[in-house]
Amino acid sequence: MLDVSCLNAWYGPAQALFDVSFQVHSGELVVLQGLNGAGKSTLLQALIGIGPRVAGQIVWDGQPLQDWPAHRRARAGLGFVAEDRRLFSALSVRENLWIAARSGEQGTAAEQFDKVLGLFPNLQTLLDRPASQMSGGEQQMLALARTLMTSPRLLLLDEPCEGIAPVLVQAMRDALLALAGEGVTMLVAEQNQILAAHAHRVLQLTSGHLA
Repeated sequence: MLDVSCLNAWYGPAQALFDVSFQVHSGELVVLQGLNGAGKSTLLQALIGIGPRVAGQIVWDGQPLQDWPAHRRARAGLGFVAEDRRLFSALSVRENLWIAARSGEQGTAAEQFDKVLGLFPNLQTLLDRPASQMSGGEQQMLALARTLMTSPRLLLLDEPCEGIAPVLVQAMRDALLALAGEGVTMLVAEQNQILAAHAHRVLQLTSGHLA
């Protein structure tokens, strides 16, 4: 499904990733572990096409996509949830979800809307609340729910359980494991061991090198 070969990344003259190679197969939950600064976020950003300058090969469903812009990668089925969430803070929960729905597929979008609210029941009572008035954990749930509205085939998640209240960590973990149980393919960066025990594989990133 995803085949990464000899991926290197730079911020200016500083190299952040060094010949990273790995695969993610359909239906897998793969966890990417490493300390702060190890290059986890850089790797996910390189896959979705934002952030660093890259060299190497990224093959998605048999097609090299390293030269594709981010929006084309998203249309091809890659969904990215950044650590900083990137919500529309002035819009309500409902508006954040619907703005991500694919145009021309309103029937499918309505079904997906019901599905994501089923995964995140905490959001059901917050639909009319502006994103700026939500807790960090609630915002994280909304960020993931919004990405799910695009029906991604591969979820790229950057520290989804970091820095949120323990009760919401459990809700987030349960939602992600439910998605994994449905066969949703995921590559999750984390350093807190929340999902590693449930992963098909764990990749260890250290100073930009994949062990």
